[in-house]
This record gives sequence, C-alpha cells and structure tokens, in this order.
Amino acid sequence: MMIQNQKPYYLLGMYQNGFYPTFLVDKIKESMLEVTRKIEEEHPSNAEIQRMLDKMTSDINALQDEFKAHNSDIEFVARESIAETVESFLDHYGINIDIETALRKRSW
Repeated sequence: MMIQNQKPYYLLGMYQNGFYPTFLVDKIKESMLEVTRKIEEEHPSNAEIQRMLDKMTSDINALQDEFKAHNSDIEFVARESIAETVESFLDHYGINIDIETALRKRSW
C-alpha cells in the first residue's frame, strides 16, 4: 500500500471538546486504528477495506447508548470529526472510497 499524504489525525474535534468522554472517543479511535493496521499489514482491496469500514461504523453505532449514558451523543461535531478522520486516513493510504460510501452503515 503506497502511503501518499501526511499522517492521519484522529478525532481532533471530539478530543478537543469536553462534551465527549475521552474513554469513549478512545473506543472510536481504536476501531479506526484496527482498520488502518489491517490496511498496512494486509494490503486489502477496496471491497475488503469497505467491509472493514462497515464493521468500524457498526462498532461506532453500538456506542451510541454508552455516549447517551454519559450525557453525550454522536451528533454534529462528532459526525464531522469521524468523517474528517476517515477521509484523512483514506487519503493517507491513497484509497479512493467516497466518504458517504465509507460511512454508509452509520446511524448517527
């Protein structure tokens, strides 16, 4: 896998906003890191990457109740931060998957 652009950043908008519990943002980041580790180690096809992104998005969907239990939510700032991070690592690895497709399984 050819690394083309600057190193991706992870969820800056969420980490910089006290509305989001850090330990929950860390869970989202870990799901994302799992995808990037597999991209680096396995050099998967775009179809395989999309399956990984679908699983990652489903894992993030599953955190919604936990966010609500901590007086938080996956709302506008979170959605933007997640999308920006995914766009960043797709760009970093030179993967041509549209962000709407990449996050097609989202329920937030």
